Amino acid sequence: MVARLSMLAAVTLFLQAASGGARHPADRATPPVTRPWSVRDAGGPLAHPPEAWAPADPGDSLYRAARRLLNGGRYLDAASAFKDLISRYPRSAYTPDAYYWQAFALYRTGDDFNLRGATALLEYQATHYPRAATRGDGDTLLARVYGELAQRGDPHAGEWVQAHASAGGADTVRPSGAACTNDDDDPRVAALNALMQMDAVNAVPVIKQVLARRDTCSVELRRRAVFVLSQKRTAETEDVLLSVARNDPNEDVREQAVFWLSQVGSDRAVTALDSILQNTDDEDLREKALFSLSQIHGDRSSQILRDYAARESAPEEAREKAVFWLGQGEGDNASFLRDLYARVTPVDLKEKILFSLSQMRGGENTRWLMDLAVNPREDIELRKKALFWAGQTGADIADLVGLYARTTDNDLKEQLIFVYSQRHEPQALDKIIDIARHETNPDLRKKALFWLGQSHDPRAAQVLLEIINQ
Repeated sequence: MVARLSMLAAVTLFLQAASGGARHPADRATPPVTRPWSVRDAGGPLAHPPEAWAPADPGDSLYRAARRLLNGGRYLDAASAFKDLISRYPRSAYTPDAYYWQAFALYRTGDDFNLRGATALLEYQATHYPRAATRGDGDTLLARVYGELAQRGDPHAGEWVQAHASAGGADTVRPSGAACTNDDDDPRVAALNALMQMDAVNAVPVIKQVLARRDTCSVELRRRAVFVLSQKRTAETEDVLLSVARNDPNEDVREQAVFWLSQVGSDRAVTALDSILQNTDDEDLREKALFSLSQIHGDRSSQILRDYAARESAPEEAREKAVFWLGQGEGDNASFLRDLYARVTPVDLKEKILFSLSQMRGGENTRWLMDLAVNPREDIELRKKALFWAGQTGADIADLVGLYARTTDNDLKEQLIFVYSQRHEPQALDKIIDIARHETNPDLRKKALFWLGQSHDPRAAQVLLEIINQ
């Protein structure tokens, strides 16, 4: 246990008040008692005492009174009532848990002196009533209280937080042989969260100790430590995150490190992400690096994505991801993607380029898509995709309507009919009506009739009636 010499007087005062000066060796052997379910504080320890369960117990009436006060938010009065219960009925079935509830009431007051008193009560309970029903919640509450004191600048509380968040001290607040929990009720998690409020000089060495752990039960701690580290901007933040991204045995922890590198956003973070992208064989990690680079808005991160998209030796799926994220950006990416289309051969990659350009919109991109759609040297499926995306990005309806008569490819004509069906201009419906009435190809005429049937325009219904009556 970390020493707290300056709190000795406060500890002694509260212990004397709580126990009435009496200590009972038999207390250590107090058997656990099954309690009714009790309401838990959001993401934390028990917040409301259970209903009284021992009506014949001499402390029953005092417990009921103290419980009403605590549930009513009268925290000082509740603390006093639980203290009376402990003092007057030290062997009551309610006494082992009364230490916890007195500490909780003091904690809710928010007063520094009361917070220190709460730590004394919880540590007394841990020593003398290890089988109390509230013991696990006592560990969590203790971590919260020390975290609160550490945030207020208490150096001894800061020592406690560092010791219990780090690899060596973390297990000292857990019962021996306890299973992995690592949730918000775990006092180690509460201690780790308290590091958020500490200065980087004191917090980062502790975080590094947590990140150095490799046991199964520390996975969630390491994942949270990555987040805490990302909020501490020091000269080594990026290097530690990069080390975690490369070396942590857990995939989720590695990916978290990559993500938070993007939130750091510094030039060193970009360098670290580039290093991961170029060297990792982990597909998921590579995708996270691409995403993270896309979240850092700057010329250098965009250039890294462009270089990777053009890199023929890179995995095709990863190149497609790079193209996608370039389409979500701005600047010179559109010009680069139009040029890249002519230099790549994989059809799927070309399709991703068409999609990304459609997401960037802009008149130049739309014209480029239209030109590609009418280029007979291009693959027909790619021409159809280009035509679809041109229609979605606002190509002039007159140009789209005029294209039907100029093309001889029935697949492209079928795609044009579909594109017209997705537009809301009157000219688009006019063209579908014209095709339904005059197209000599029966398959194309059927397509036009189908899309007329999907229209809510009264003119479409009238044309269908006319054709039926022919």
